Amino acid sequence: MTAVSGAWHWLTTAAHWTGPDGVTHRLAEHLYFSGVALGLAVLLALPVAVALGHAGRGGTLAFALAAAGRAVPTFAVLTLLLVQLGSGSDWPVIIALVLFAVPPMLANTWVGMREVDRDVVEAARGMGMTGGQLLLRIELPLAMPLIWTGVRSAAVQVVATATLAAMAGFGGLGRIITAGFSRQVTAEVLAGAVLVAALALLVEGACAGVQRLVDPGGRPRARSAGDGPRDRARTTPGDRSSAPGPEEVPQR
Repeated sequence: MTAVSGAWHWLTTAAHWTGPDGVTHRLAEHLYFSGVALGLAVLLALPVAVALGHAGRGGTLAFALAAAGRAVPTFAVLTLLLVQLGSGSDWPVIIALVLFAVPPMLANTWVGMREVDRDVVEAARGMGMTGGQLLLRIELPLAMPLIWTGVRSAAVQVVATATLAAMAGFGGLGRIITAGFSRQVTAEVLAGAVLVAALALLVEGACAGVQRLVDPGGRPRARSAGDGPRDRARTTPGDRSSAPGPEEVPQR
């Protein structure tokens, strides 16, 4: 039996999906860690990045945190938090994942706010919009595609990285992988890896679907009456193209 067929057999065995060590329970733990961490990261990163981007400040801080988030190993942070906080709660895992998720959200949100067309902002300000109206009606809607890209990137990374919680003795789909290693069952290790990869792909697909809804530029633009004047401006009264068509000739 090859590793692939062994993993398929393991995944299709009903006994592996039930009980405290079953896939269903481990998946619920994995989603709990990922969901709580992602929600806290959104609450922490987005308001700060939106405020800094609206004010045009903090770009250096945003990119410095993004670089630090990529450089610092998550497992090292998790181990340090485990030593400081102990293993009596889930907070070491959640805090480590929050610290991992904040940098891409912070950087993308700041860039999204600063990439809003300044001419549009000045035109809205000239119409008498207040700072709050400018933020809610102009900047946030136009920046939303990049903001959501940061959330999407963080979500996929958090789902994949939450597997490391098992190496510190916590739950999640990573426990299937560590259990396979401890029992030296390659099929179980591969089955756990497949489950994590499938979950990350599902999260990516769900986020991509939401992004199509929040990205106004991603929809095909319908032709409108405003498309015509540009073409008409290129014609002159003497052009043959400006002559009325057969349907426009008045009938006698």
